[in-house]
Amino acid sequence: MVVVELDLDSISHIEAPAPTAMALGYFDGVHKGHKAVIETAKAEAEKRGIQSAVMTFYPHPKEVLGKPDQPIDYLTPLQAKVARLKALGVDVVYVVNFTKAFSKLTPQAFIERFVIGLNVKHVVAGFDFTYGVKGEGKMDDIDRYANGRFTHTTVEQVSDEQEKISSTRIRKQLSEGNVSEAARLLGYPYVFSGTVVHGDARGRLIGYPTANIVAKERFIVPKTGVYVVTLTHGGNTYQGMANIGYKPTFVDDLAKPIVEVNIFDFNKEIYGETVEVAFYERIRSEQKFSGIDEIKAQLGRDRATALQFFKQHTANG
Repeated sequence: MVVVELDLDSISHIEAPAPTAMALGYFDGVHKGHKAVIETAKAEAEKRGIQSAVMTFYPHPKEVLGKPDQPIDYLTPLQAKVARLKALGVDVVYVVNFTKAFSKLTPQAFIERFVIGLNVKHVVAGFDFTYGVKGEGKMDDIDRYANGRFTHTTVEQVSDEQEKISSTRIRKQLSEGNVSEAARLLGYPYVFSGTVVHGDARGRLIGYPTANIVAKERFIVPKTGVYVVTLTHGGNTYQGMANIGYKPTFVDDLAKPIVEVNIFDFNKEIYGETVEVAFYERIRSEQKFSGIDEIKAQLGRDRATALQFFKQHTANG
């Protein structure tokens, strides 16, 4: 897969690419709804004997056009999103630098420069995709801007029995700790990637050593609490449980929650290394305990709950 970074300047100098069928969208999370759009683009590319492409944007338009003091956290920051797109078998990913100047392009200018200019023969997008200044361009209008130079497919809303599957809905589930529901909507367990850093080693002293993880990019952190997780390091995946929280038993004033993972049957030193944590189920809320013995007893119950989860899900395939 080829990744091409574009902006308003570089698009004018790009060599004419091979023809593509291209999916357009922000695609935060690359969830089930997004996959319907991307798989349609791949099918249209195969039908025409051309390459498949995805165009995405970074940073998020809300981050550029919204309040500068409110940075956005992502289901899939850029590197994670590109990795998901690669796993889907896309040939080319265009990452467009979303700036205020870019946001002022008219719908026609966007089509001319970022669709026609990239030799796109077929466009695929969701029914609610918009383009051009203030989102004035709609999928219903795209034939007018195309003027016969490319065709398009509009993918209708992808829903479950409740409502549209959307990144906003998944973010809400994570903020409420509903990681199993988030996984159902995503089509895979929510994954948080980061670097293992030194902690205060209290877990080791009570028999539950933890890997303290700091996000490498601006991932959304699920609601505080204890979770069933797996941790992937060096190509190997290990079962474990994670605590997201402020350590109320030991500390009174942490500014941001800490992600700590107790990895089962693991005794390697991995400080400074990159790991991925996948969240499967929330066990309980974070608690404040009266002493070490009470903590150890509860952690023993949490571990048993996590192991039972893995036993059941392994048995069920």
